[in-house]
Amino acid sequence: MADLTQLVIIWACVYMAGIAANRTKLTPVLFFLFFGSLMVNLGVIPLQSSPFIRTFGELGIIVVMFALGFEENSQQFVEGIKRAWGIAFFGALAPFITAYTIADFFWNDSNLSIMFALTMTATAVSLTMVSLKSEGLQSTAAARGIMTSAVLDDIASLVMVAILVPLASGQADISIMAVFVIIVKVLIFFAIVSFVGIWLFPHADTGWFAKVPWLGRFSFSGVLGFGEGEQTTLTLLFLAVMTGIVAHQFGFHPAVGAYMAGLVLREEYFHLETGTAQSHYEATKNIIDNMAFSWLGPIFFVGLGAKLVIDWDILLAVLPHTLILVFGILISQVVSAGLAARYTAGFDFKDSLLIGFGMLGRAELAFVVIDIAYTQHNILTTEAFYTLMIGAFWLNLAVPVSIALWKRRYGTPM
Repeated sequence: MADLTQLVIIWACVYMAGIAANRTKLTPVLFFLFFGSLMVNLGVIPLQSSPFIRTFGELGIIVVMFALGFEENSQQFVEGIKRAWGIAFFGALAPFITAYTIADFFWNDSNLSIMFALTMTATAVSLTMVSLKSEGLQSTAAARGIMTSAVLDDIASLVMVAILVPLASGQADISIMAVFVIIVKVLIFFAIVSFVGIWLFPHADTGWFAKVPWLGRFSFSGVLGFGEGEQTTLTLLFLAVMTGIVAHQFGFHPAVGAYMAGLVLREEYFHLETGTAQSHYEATKNIIDNMAFSWLGPIFFVGLGAKLVIDWDILLAVLPHTLILVFGILISQVVSAGLAARYTAGFDFKDSLLIGFGMLGRAELAFVVIDIAYTQHNILTTEAFYTLMIGAFWLNLAVPVSIALWKRRYGTPM
């Protein structure tokens, strides 16, 4: 019963975090981490979670990353790459270099610095979109620019996680051949996912795939629509976890596979004879989102927050590191993304600065990297872990504040 009691306590924390997030308009992830840290420091939950809770947390982050990929429109994403590539590239490169330089100065460890910098690379898409929506800016050109570039950053970060984690953790030697092997494995894995998304999932009555015996009659929309869609959620969860397992076999984190599995899905696959594809798609998406962000996924973030045991000596010791990190990322992110938006994507000054503010947040993927580097492989020191967790909190807080202030500066949607 101890495991079930701990699960009930965590769900109570998730409920309170949801209320706090609704009142403050901040991402619930911040409050999941806060309540996790609060509960472990009060002695309500143990520092070392049981295998039952850890497995729930691992499944939760797989579903979270699948949901994030699932909510992306792959067609709009591809169409927006041409304009947003500069924002994604320079908006990720500058924070990476800044964070690496800071970490290398304080800890002088190349492996730690790489993972530290990688944590500061991916943008919190959900936090930014919620903040934009609260200001009535969610449908602007700047919002679309943020979304596309943030997704590009996330995918690039996932690729970098797949390449750098084996090197930084010592699972592979840092040599030209080792790096080459990892890159080949990355390409093979993404080729498999792309093949499934392009040739296997679409309806089988078009293209050369329709000529393959037996398989030519296969249609993924038929699988999702089986039994009037009663098995759709089960099918998608199977797909997410199975792709995560395949990714793990290639040496990647299962979250990499889950995200890509969600990204290749399309709305037209959700056709039912008795309803529209859109209604079935939206209903399924609501179920997946509810699992990912309301009761299953948050277990991972509460568990990660529980790693943050308050030690005032460490907090005071990392205060200079945290201040330098926050101001360094704030300046480098806004300037790099803003200039790229202005001169590579053609946005005006107001939208360019809005894009810079919108890319400040660090949420789900950043904490996945922290978990991999600190909990699973012990690459990060306790001081670096504290610096990243506290720094991410203040950067996330800066997103709604800066967007609200910038909106009021002009008074009208941009």
